[in-house]
Amino acid sequence: CSLQRFIFFPFFPEINDSESHPSSSHQTLKGTSKWATSLENLLEDPEGVKRFREFLKKEFSEENVLFWLACEEFKKTQGKKQMQEKAKEIYTTFLSSKASSQVNVEGQSRLNETILETPHPLMFQKLQDQIFNLMKYDSYSRFLKSDIFLNHKKSEEQEENSPEAQTAAKRASRIYNT
Repeated sequence: CSLQRFIFFPFFPEINDSESHPSSSHQTLKGTSKWATSLENLLEDPEGVKRFREFLKKEFSEENVLFWLACEEFKKTQGKKQMQEKAKEIYTTFLSSKASSQVNVEGQSRLNETILETPHPLMFQKLQDQIFNLMKYDSYSRFLKSDIFLNHKKSEEQEENSPEAQTAAKRASRIYNT
């Protein structure tokens, strides 16, 4: 695991880039087929997020999906102190002029740092929506044509057409057709 591949967000352990999660080798064709129907479906699937991040990293825009994920986690945060800490982390990582992974949002939409003192679950919603739309109408369509997506889709299809998968499907059809 190279240092470039590891991004640490102490307040959002759910979005750390970890190689320890097993690749979903039992995933059916539903995976890429579902991803291709909408960006929302892609972002609901951990394997889809992983592949989309891989693609965005190559396009030097991984910060977009990381910001979106951080905002999703932020909405679930309980307690004012935790919200303040996470809001500050999002601000310093993605929104401040000195941010390490600055996202490209409209200038007037940027938050003033003083808002971090009184956080609320939807305080980043407008910015998150901007980034979502940027991904949806820009990166997502390129992702669906990318080698990352197409190779994953091909491996799913090969797995589904493997002798083991066909045998299991035949057994299942015999069970249901009796």
